[in-house]
Amino acid sequence: MNDNVQTNEIKYTSKDFHSGQDVRWCPGCGDYSILAQVQRVFPNLGIKKEKFVVVSGIGCSSRFPYYMDTYGFHGIHGRAAAIASGLKMHSPDLSVWVATGDGDLLSIGGNHFIHTCRKNVDIKILLFNNRIYGLTKGQYSPTSELNKITRSSPLGSIDYPFNPVALAIGTEATFVARTMDRDTKHLQEMIERAGRHKGTAFVEIFQNCNIFNDGAFFRFTEKETRPDNVVYLKHGEPLVFGKENDKGIRIEGAHPQIVSLTDGRFTKNDLLVHNEFQADPAIAYMLAHMNERPGFPAPVGIIRQLNKPTYDEMLHNQIEAARNKMGNGDLHKLLYDSSTWEVK
Repeated sequence: MNDNVQTNEIKYTSKDFHSGQDVRWCPGCGDYSILAQVQRVFPNLGIKKEKFVVVSGIGCSSRFPYYMDTYGFHGIHGRAAAIASGLKMHSPDLSVWVATGDGDLLSIGGNHFIHTCRKNVDIKILLFNNRIYGLTKGQYSPTSELNKITRSSPLGSIDYPFNPVALAIGTEATFVARTMDRDTKHLQEMIERAGRHKGTAFVEIFQNCNIFNDGAFFRFTEKETRPDNVVYLKHGEPLVFGKENDKGIRIEGAHPQIVSLTDGRFTKNDLLVHNEFQADPAIAYMLAHMNERPGFPAPVGIIRQLNKPTYDEMLHNQIEAARNKMGNGDLHKLLYDSSTWEVK
């Protein structure tokens, strides 16, 4: 992917999006990888630098706006999606991005998240999912596994976890993807695809917190184990995985089934072919939950992508139509017209 792009006669590189601030994440944190890929993607989107805004809430990931040389808001806990939505509605020409963690977005921020997706506000949400609260030193989060022992659950968590991708699909988000901090090429591709989507784009990133939850996703992210535990979704192609590309996913009844491609019983023609533009969410929802089945790989890539009018677009069209029909209106007349009364 090209680090340089000509944008309205201005040539940007990834360095143009480095703020110069000292990056204060722990050495080895997966957030460094995400930051680097976002800085590489922004020059490729054909958008003027001053039109980018990065919004965050509270958490390790929420230091993101300090490290991007763009406009930004470091908001309050869980409110990044609300701030970003208001900003996009006021200034629809901006490219608005949310950097958020699993605790920030899915706990106190859960209501803002689901309604942002439901409304299809044209913002991009990058979820840094490490299955833990890192900034506050290791409490279990809404994505932590059942029975997980942490500083806030010494006997094991009795909360069932959210599946972020399944939640986003349930809200009818128009772009839902999953990727990993350690597969930088794929991470970069998913961020760029999200940036080019018109509508709410949600990207779950398996991100390692090497201090408080080291190895949470190693089965999926490490080069040695990844081939047998991850299936890369590509539109129009069958679901094939394994170190030798010797396994596939087919649908048996209403359920996924792992089959061998080497024993002569099945070929690639028998496998599920990925369609990221499928309107019916049933297959996308199945893919979101697939790695929760014992022995099944985690699907990564664009799980679902739809074309729908955005909330901000419809809002401005509605305002324009009202102005054309009734004029701009007069606030003084509205306040002091005949429909007023005095309370004594």
